[in-house]
This record gives sequence, C-alpha cells and structure tokens, in this order.
Amino acid sequence: MNKNLSSKSLDDVAIERLKMFEESALNMAEDGYYVAYSGGKDSDVILDLVRRSGVKYTAHHALTTADPPEVVRHVKEQTDMIIHRPKLTMWQLVRRHHSPPRRNARYCCETQKECGGSDHIVITGVRWAESSARSARSMVESCYKDSSKRYLNLIIDWSTDDVWSYIRYRNIKVCSLYAEGFTRLGCVLCPMVRDVEKHIQRWPQIARAWERAIKATYDPQKDVYGSAEEYWQWWLNRDAVTCNEQGMPVKEARAGQKGLFV
Repeated sequence: MNKNLSSKSLDDVAIERLKMFEESALNMAEDGYYVAYSGGKDSDVILDLVRRSGVKYTAHHALTTADPPEVVRHVKEQTDMIIHRPKLTMWQLVRRHHSPPRRNARYCCETQKECGGSDHIVITGVRWAESSARSARSMVESCYKDSSKRYLNLIIDWSTDDVWSYIRYRNIKVCSLYAEGFTRLGCVLCPMVRDVEKHIQRWPQIARAWERAIKATYDPQKDVYGSAEEYWQWWLNRDAVTCNEQGMPVKEARAGQKGLFV
C-alpha cells in the first residue's frame, strides 16, 4: 500500500466511509454493521478495516456445507466471527430442487450464503474490478430481495493489486489456498468454477457428495440424457451445453429457440 500516492490512502477513505455511515447503521440495528465475511482475501481486508475503524459491528460467515476445508479453518481462526449453519446441507438442497444449481440458476447462493443481514447495513468486499457485472454496482445499494437490508460495498473502487498491497502492508493472514495458486475462493465445484478437474482432485470427498446428489435428481422420464452418469457429466461441462427456458439440458436448440448457456 503506497501511502505517498495521495494525501488520503485508500484505507483512510474506506475508514471514513465506515464512520460516515455508522449512525445510519446504528439507527437500523443496535449491534451496528453486519460484516459479511466469506473467508476470501477481500473479506479479510474489509474485516481488518472495520476492526481498525472502531465502529460497532458483528462479523458473520455463512457455511454452505460445500466449502473447502481450508476456508472453514481460516474462518474459524477469526475470533470475532459468528458462524451460521444452513437449515439444509447443499446435497439436501439439490434434492429438494430436483435439479443441480447452474450458472444461470444459482439458487444455492440465496439460501446458503445471502440470507443474513436483515435490518442491517451489510458490509461486503464487492469490487468493480472483479467482473463486468460487478462494474455496474454502487458503493451503497438496497437489497432488491430484502427491503430492510442495505449494502455498503466498502472497497468497491479497489483494484486486485490494491487488495494484495494492503494485505502485505498490514501483514494479514489469508486462506492457505492462495499459496496453492487459487485466485478466487468459494464452494467446491461451484457452477462458476471453470477448472472442475482441479477441484475434483483437490477435494474428492466433496466432489463425490456432489455426484451422489446430482445423480439422485436424474429423471429418465424427463431428462434428455440416457443415464445418471451422462447427467453428471453434463453438469461438469461448463462450456458447450445449453438449457431450455425451464433449465433442462438440450443437446441441440431448435431453430428460433432461446438457448441459455450453463
């Protein structure tokens, strides 16, 4: 973190933001801010900023049950963390939905990760530099699913280099998976993961749990694939398979039919 670039460093600005909105946070909830902590590098930064600022807060992590064990261990090292367990495991959730989550239907996020923070200002590590979708986000936002909840995307204007510079400057311990070459952390075999083979090899037990749950949703009367194994392989293929508007896989989209890539 180069503190000679300007009179106010990025961390100074972030702490000012926290102090600016603290009164609003306390008006909404007596315990102040709700820090949404994922266990990734961005959430390590926001948690350190919140701790430094002196504002009132509680820190929360939502287990999904498909989390890498390394992330869970890192989360548990945070002494001020409140850890929430879901009502259903990921595998129970898949069976209840009768289909696995996909890139265009990640129902798991809503129930396993994003259900906390009602009646609070929720602090997140969302950043513009993460993706084109997130580049359209605002620093302060309302939650469209829960009108009682607002978001403060504290480091929205930080680059990835800024995040790592701050981590080095503050000597913040991050999850061990970064040292193994992982650049983004999340659920094992998340539908957004491209390198599925790396995940399967790294966490075979969790991969087998996914396989059992997904094969259990296979319905030969409805699915276009000939076996549960083909269905599982379809789910692992993140490139060429299309879905119809009901989310079912189709081998070829009919002329004029709108296809959605998974």
